Amino acid sequence: MTWVVALVLMLGSVCAFLALGLPVALAFLTADILGSYLFMGGLPSLSSFPSETLEALGKFSLTPIPLFVLMGELLFHTGVAFKAIEAVDRLITRVPGRLSVVALCGGTLFASLSGSTIANTALLGNVMLPKMLELKYDARLAMGTIMGVGGIAMLIPPSALAVLLASLAEQSIAALLIAGIVPGVLMAVVFLAYVIGRCVLDPSLAPDNGRGEAPQWRPLVVYVLPLFAIFGVVIGSMLGGIASPTEAAALGCTATFIACALYRAMSWRKLVKAGVETAKICVMILFIIAGSLTFAQILAISGATNGFLEAMQALDLSKQGVVLLMIAVLLFLGCFMDQISMILLTLPFFLPLAKQHNIDIVWLLLLILIAMEVSLLTPPFGLLLFVMKGVAPSGITMMQVYKAAVPFVVLKLLVMALIFAAPALATWLPRMLL
Repeated sequence: MTWVVALVLMLGSVCAFLALGLPVALAFLTADILGSYLFMGGLPSLSSFPSETLEALGKFSLTPIPLFVLMGELLFHTGVAFKAIEAVDRLITRVPGRLSVVALCGGTLFASLSGSTIANTALLGNVMLPKMLELKYDARLAMGTIMGVGGIAMLIPPSALAVLLASLAEQSIAALLIAGIVPGVLMAVVFLAYVIGRCVLDPSLAPDNGRGEAPQWRPLVVYVLPLFAIFGVVIGSMLGGIASPTEAAALGCTATFIACALYRAMSWRKLVKAGVETAKICVMILFIIAGSLTFAQILAISGATNGFLEAMQALDLSKQGVVLLMIAVLLFLGCFMDQISMILLTLPFFLPLAKQHNIDIVWLLLLILIAMEVSLLTPPFGLLLFVMKGVAPSGITMMQVYKAAVPFVVLKLLVMALIFAAPALATWLPRMLL
């Protein structure tokens, strides 16, 4: 069997199982069973599945994922995140598109605390969207702003997907987390400039002229500044050499619990709810990881990985050409697949190819993260598109949601192009601090 047939068979089986409606984890595991039978010696090879699964899930480097997810769930279910966004609302007064600006600032703040794009978008959609629509904001601008900033949680630490990506690539988790800070903040600034610029040119998009009263600083001091301590604990402990990424995540969870308790927002019911939601998300992620690592091994054994790399080598592409090809593949897949599936399908090919061309792995992983973020908003199956449809009023159509996302997809691609053209934007901060 040639490597082309093996590649088509393995990738095609996963895509076919996903199209049939199987969960991602089961799609990979079913393809693994088929691949093991065909390429690893038939039925006896299946006996190695339990040990391989245990080895895949037993990596200590994966521990930050449930801890970062738990941080966001605690802030969400205790309502502390809602109070922080309301505090930002009271601070920002007279500015064009005020509530959209509040959504951008509040969303960036929550992104630095939660690491969950879904939680970020759902929170802003529940809190800010009804206010904006009530004040006759343009629905596309209102929804686009929320979806655009919702995805920033994938870049700004703590990011569970960044931990997963760095772990699978066997790279420094701390380096990738820190590398996401500058692009994440840059993206928020670009969004702010776009929203304010559009509202200046066309005030009818945001009829709200702002609050009549002066900015209120007390809510900011009470509900926002203390939360920055959580970000400081996570990032500061890693930068100071005090803690590894796993230990920093544990410290962040402790700081989040203490903050919620001090606000008198914590209860056993809320704690259990946050724990249950964290468990649901993490079990899904860990099962997918277990299936994907075996999938990568089967691709290597079948000769598909080496055959693909040799074919790419024959194209004689430059380093930049190889990276552009990778991004194009990810953006295409992002229209149809979820982010974890995309990573697990492509990483076994991308990493060896990057090493062959001496590509900076941290820079490449950051570009992959941005591509994942863009794919959250690309029709027809962008995840945040459906989250927004779920929280939007019943009169909002899916086509309106698609149109709302388009300008922010373009802006994200512009930021990606900037990071591609100037890799130092992604690499200077981790190199300086680590």
